[in-house]
Amino acid sequence: MVRSTPVKEDIRAQAKMFGFDAVGFASPRGDPADAGNLARFLADGCHGDMHWMERHSERRANPLALWPQVASIICLGINYGPADDPRAVHAETDRGAISTYARGRDYHDVVKKRLKAFARWIKETHACEVKVFVDTAPVMEKPLAMRAGLGWIGKHTNLVSRTFGSWLFLGEVFTTLALPPDRPEMDHCGSCDACMRACPTGAIVAPFRIEPRLCISYLTIEYQGALAPELVQRMGNRIYGCDDCLAACPWNKFARITPHVELRPRADLAAPKLADLGRLDDKAFRERFSGTAIKRIGWERFLRNVRAAAAQHNLQVSE
Repeated sequence: MVRSTPVKEDIRAQAKMFGFDAVGFASPRGDPADAGNLARFLADGCHGDMHWMERHSERRANPLALWPQVASIICLGINYGPADDPRAVHAETDRGAISTYARGRDYHDVVKKRLKAFARWIKETHACEVKVFVDTAPVMEKPLAMRAGLGWIGKHTNLVSRTFGSWLFLGEVFTTLALPPDRPEMDHCGSCDACMRACPTGAIVAPFRIEPRLCISYLTIEYQGALAPELVQRMGNRIYGCDDCLAACPWNKFARITPHVELRPRADLAAPKLADLGRLDDKAFRERFSGTAIKRIGWERFLRNVRAAAAQHNLQVSE
């Protein structure tokens, strides 16, 4: 039985007031299974160019190693659900497909701003210490969110919510305030393998196991080398990230369009022409993608992706 307290329910209600769509509470004690999975992932070299995953791996697997004083973790989600199927742009071969999460304002900025304001309220109201984390910190967000009841980790290794489908940005408030944890969410995937079948490169090599070095999101965002021709052929016009496994999930029938204006897609990022993107120089790239997550990969890597997509259909982009 999940135990509730007035303080916990006050915090839950206030989280909604600060603009969070999903709220849950988890214990800071690390799960040995998560630590084991991470250790195997790193030992197999699956992290590829993501060297940051190796750093502080002990802290990543155990929140108490990251901050020994933490007594509870408040897990939060912000809905970024799209209005349309993000896969529709794949039919427009002269245009680039950009992952839904990157079509609006950089979510790191949006989530962190709300986390800081919310954490400040918790500290002032309940006389405790707090720390906030979003994405780039050494925190295993998806296992934490599952333990806090926000959703479960699907066969594609991403979080799935019964309320928001595939479309939740995650963030955490670590606090010294002792709060009873919520009940972990159960796995509701059943026999469904829609996400596995949807992956263009076969990166989901087994249920709940992904090979990132085949994943288009990894290849277009994290990977710094030349793209292998056999993978480029399967990437299509995807130039920044990939939503196919997320969009294929049947639980998206319950998803809602994001109410957050900052996270809605910019008109120029919904289906930009590859030819136009190929003409951008470094300065124009930084100006066009200012305030978005796309800017983080830099002009050279972005142009590599654009050229790879254009070459498949003999489109001319600048050299």
